[in-house]
Amino acid sequence: MGDNDNKEGFKGMANPGRYGIERVAYWLMRITGLGLLAYFIAHIYETSTILDGPSAWNAMLEMTQTTEGHIFLTLVIGMCVFHTANGIRLVFGHAGYGVGKPGRPDYPYPAKSLNMKGKACIYASIGIAALAMWYGIAVMFGV
Repeated sequence: MGDNDNKEGFKGMANPGRYGIERVAYWLMRITGLGLLAYFIAHIYETSTILDGPSAWNAMLEMTQTTEGHIFLTLVIGMCVFHTANGIRLVFGHAGYGVGKPGRPDYPYPAKSLNMKGKACIYASIGIAALAMWYGIAVMFGV
């Protein structure tokens, strides 16, 4: 091992190729969580415009009836479904379901805790989110 192996910083930590689908799920969980928080705050603001009367409410709703609004809502659907499905996977994993047998911690410390069941659940979470987004597009765009 050279001196530069551990000096990649954030780029090395965020590299999904090094750690596989587990790192992708880790980053997607955080990104979707922040996206859903931003949407929650914006949704509260959007809903509060009803206090300004029907014309203000209708003007705010018109923003969602555009192509950009439909794409944004499709992304929100995907974030919500992935975050929920992956969160359920994490709850079961923390409860001990789908966790592999513990192994001897020999260098380079391959992950023993995430077996094929856990990886399949990650792929299923991504797949379910993609299907939900596809359905949302079909409904909103009338496809």
